[in-house]
Amino acid sequence: MGIHSIRMPDIGEGIAEAEIAEWLVAPGETVREDDPLVAVMTDKATVEIPSPVTGKLVWQAGQPGDVLAVGAELVRLEVDGAGNVAADASEVEAPPRDAPPEPAEEMPAEEKPAGKDPSEDAPPPAPPAPAPKAPPLPAAAAAPLRPAGEKPLAAPSVRARARDAGVDLRLLRGSGPAGRITHDDLEAFIASGGLPAPAGPRPDETVEEIRVIGLRRKIAERMEAANRVPHITIVEELDATALEALRARMNAAAKGPRLTPLAFIARAVVAALRDQPMLNAHYDAEAGLIRRFGGVHLGLAAQTPAGLMVPVLRHAEARDLRDIAAEIARLAQAAKDGTARREELTGSTITITSLGALGAIATTPILNVPEMAIVGVNRLTTRPHWTGSAFEPRQMMNLSCSFDHRVIDGWDAAVFVARLKELLETPALIFVEG
Repeated sequence: MGIHSIRMPDIGEGIAEAEIAEWLVAPGETVREDDPLVAVMTDKATVEIPSPVTGKLVWQAGQPGDVLAVGAELVRLEVDGAGNVAADASEVEAPPRDAPPEPAEEMPAEEKPAGKDPSEDAPPPAPPAPAPKAPPLPAAAAAPLRPAGEKPLAAPSVRARARDAGVDLRLLRGSGPAGRITHDDLEAFIASGGLPAPAGPRPDETVEEIRVIGLRRKIAERMEAANRVPHITIVEELDATALEALRARMNAAAKGPRLTPLAFIARAVVAALRDQPMLNAHYDAEAGLIRRFGGVHLGLAAQTPAGLMVPVLRHAEARDLRDIAAEIARLAQAAKDGTARREELTGSTITITSLGALGAIATTPILNVPEMAIVGVNRLTTRPHWTGSAFEPRQMMNLSCSFDHRVIDGWDAAVFVARLKELLETPALIFVEG
């Protein structure tokens, strides 16, 4: 048998390190060639790393949340044959991260000198008398509930403290198993001036530490990077009554994917970018470059059980309305199921974010850097609207759009938002080419 070492592979796209997202096998388990060993997360997506050989996992490099550099040792497998680890290196294997330390070897109480010692025939000295032990406490699980008048359940140390403080334990309500009185119960009784502990809810002093790893860590890093970008946010109200009437009519008239407001907004963003192509771009501050894209690759912020993800609708400029609607539905489902491919989660040039029915009146979207614009869609609701002669109930919606103010002036941002408003309030314009 030999030991085969597997190292963190080069995942590509200049990735120098990856975070362990989930171990797919445990130490002691046997894996076959091409079976996935571990899921690792990069800045782009989660990737499963398969085993190139068949063997038994005997060592793994870390736990979920640990970050390993490309080329670092990832796992060791026990395989048939010589393996690829030198014999001297495999003799002392690193223990698994969670393995308990080996117990230290017991040393003799006294070192005996070489040769015959006359005292060897003497009887050994009597061992010191053991210290008196406190009487064992009754098992909490076996202790019955204390009926009225029975001696309260408490540890000897609690009883001793109560005697010293002059406290009658019969006056206390215990919070431990089977009503056992704890040190905290006694301290609370003394602190209250001798009043019985209240029977109602007790203060919860627990503190839980939750490690930020995986997708949540990546989201935090992206948000921190975006926070260093000066944003300008414009909130505009629009009348979506005509848009909703058209959408309902189109859904009733034809079969196929259901048209949502998001599909119309996506089509309107494509149309508005024809007049403001500089917004369909990335800004590389280190290189001092703006990379403007001809194709519109719409990022669609989607909430998933794992956290916020942004699948990408590619080449929206080349799709019709129903194709856009179908692709939005497919990408959203793939993100929620965790089946979105790596290329479906990268490469967006401008992002749309919407909280749907939960959306507020207005939001302040954070840029999906290095993009230079993001369109936020707020809740659609019926509100009174002044038509110039009277108030009428209209279906109203607010757009909240944020821009990278380092390279996008307020005027250009306002022109883009005004164009979106025009297109969505007169939805026939969305279908006008050129």
